[in-house]
Amino acid sequence: MWGAVIGDTVGSRFEFGNFRSTRFEFFGPGCHFTDDTVCTAAVADILLNGHDPAAAMQAWCRRYPTCSWGGRFGRWIHEETPAPYGSYGNGAAMRISPAAFLNRDRPLADALAAADRVTRITHDHPEGMKGARAITHAIWLAFHGESPESIAAAVAGTYGYDLARDVAAIRETYEYNETCQRTVPEALVCALEAADFEQAVRNAVSLGGDADTLAAIAGSVAEPLHGIPPGFISFVENETLRDAPDIRDVLRAMYA
Repeated sequence: MWGAVIGDTVGSRFEFGNFRSTRFEFFGPGCHFTDDTVCTAAVADILLNGHDPAAAMQAWCRRYPTCSWGGRFGRWIHEETPAPYGSYGNGAAMRISPAAFLNRDRPLADALAAADRVTRITHDHPEGMKGARAITHAIWLAFHGESPESIAAAVAGTYGYDLARDVAAIRETYEYNETCQRTVPEALVCALEAADFEQAVRNAVSLGGDADTLAAIAGSVAEPLHGIPPGFISFVENETLRDAPDIRDVLRAMYA
């Protein structure tokens, strides 16, 4: 979804910077898309067109060899017989938004089944599966008009995440972390506390952690809650994704 891609773009230049403020130029110099965007496009393509999940994910990622792929996932991309490897990394959650978007008019069970299908190819650890399901669930509820408070209650009750904290409290002690356990609840708080899409992304960046992934997840939840401001999508299409027509095309197809 565009919310994830925009969040990834905005957070990209802060990924390793331990940046702890919401005050920054939103689309500043150095913005670029990362593995989060590529994997989101891959999931969209898989679910739109019925591709084999592992083979299609590998094909998409191999097209972008310069992305900063995680060590184990980077090796998985090139395996001849790819198999899941018990990951609970936050990659399970940052790429999952198409599962909810494409099933927003279907029962929640269908969205969760789609999430499972594309997650288990790599992130088959219970925490990885849970992280993807939780974000899918939150996005699906947002599409159905649920309030941030009801979404928080449903996700916390179903998945056991602590969503009672606020962004300021998280920011005080948060450290860089690439697990679902320490990324998914924090990104959800950033989205659910925000008054609009832009604030959700700024909140996520301000935690000083894995900024592109936190912002991609927060952006994917904030999109159905608040919508995306005019001009954000066109900027990413014409600037960030200028040389990535395959990503632009699959995202346009998803929204069509």
